[in-house]
Amino acid sequence: MTLRQVGDNEFVEEHGGDYEDFAPGMVIRHWPGRTISETDNTWLTLLTMNQHPLHFDRAYGESAEYGQILVNSGITLCLVGGMTVQALSARAVANLGWDKVRLKDPVFVGDTLYATSRILDRRLSKSRPGQGIITVETTGVKSTGETVIVFERSFMVRCREAGTHPADAS
Repeated sequence: MTLRQVGDNEFVEEHGGDYEDFAPGMVIRHWPGRTISETDNTWLTLLTMNQHPLHFDRAYGESAEYGQILVNSGITLCLVGGMTVQALSARAVANLGWDKVRLKDPVFVGDTLYATSRILDRRLSKSRPGQGIITVETTGVKSTGETVIVFERSFMVRCREAGTHPADAS
């Protein structure tokens, strides 16, 4: 979060960043985390029409490999991705996509997840003057330390300064 002064002792809370705020190698620890409830998992699983009983049938889950209900991996991606918005893309022009989504460890009801992002790259847009593309790698971990998901995401943000940035002209 950044505070921008707009008047005498008056500030506006800002989230996200402009192109110039991101540099390759930066690491951002997102906060707060999120504990996943049974309601979260059941409602979102059924809302997305995923009908696999492993995500909402306790008896089925208890007889399966993990002995309990497994959180839908789509929910894991959405929650961990959502944790990054305030710091990274709250002022984005567009989300451009996810890449290399890798599920590392199962997530269960009651697990608390946290996210960390590393800026991989930034470049000026070739087709949209005054805008740039930021690529990040985000890692979601349980409060117990296990990595549950890793993915890359690219999004477009505005440049604060018009014109070119010679350091990025590659």
